[in-house]
Amino acid sequence: MTDIIDKKMAKENVFIINHPLILDKLTRIRNKKTEKKDFQENLTEIVSLMAYEVFKDIPLDDITIETPIGKTKGKNLTKTIIICPILRAGLGMVSGLEHLLPNAIVSHIGLYRDESTLQPQEYFFKYPNVENHEENLVYILDPMLATGGSTLAAINKLKAVGVKNITFIGIVGVQEAINKIHKEHKDVKIYLAALDEKLNENGFIIPGLGDAGDRIFGTK
Repeated sequence: MTDIIDKKMAKENVFIINHPLILDKLTRIRNKKTEKKDFQENLTEIVSLMAYEVFKDIPLDDITIETPIGKTKGKNLTKTIIICPILRAGLGMVSGLEHLLPNAIVSHIGLYRDESTLQPQEYFFKYPNVENHEENLVYILDPMLATGGSTLAAINKLKAVGVKNITFIGIVGVQEAINKIHKEHKDVKIYLAALDEKLNENGFIIPGLGDAGDRIFGTK
């Protein structure tokens, strides 16, 4: 069994999670014949499987509890976790984390890509009124890391309100987008299920998934 993380890329804060269960489900959602229900279910399962790697080093505090038999020491998540999907496709990834992290706060960033310039345009931003921005853990969700423009805009917006600890979770991406993000924000960790070949002339990932938002919400 090979490592599920490419160690060379991990040194650059990029983590490609090559777990067999993820690769199987990724193939299912790549398939153009996969319908909306199966696409949604497999996408959710991929995100949940990725979460075990993404959160493996999350800080824990020691606590003492009582079982039905007696006292014991345990561990507790104490950091504020904020899940921040990029609308609209990122919404399709939320449930994959929310059932594992029921106390996580869900923020939203609305961005769309101008089809002529390929530049992100912001139309909505809702961030929770919480303290300790420097300590809170924020996870940007978007299935596609294509041009990197929307993700970069989201990172800039979050850092502008004081957020320090930002991680991106996506499904497929390209090196071009990774380079764009890390040119400005080397501290941001990027987790993907696959690193794809390139972008086409319209800024879509090859081989990619198609338009993830359309496939998640049935609007194709």
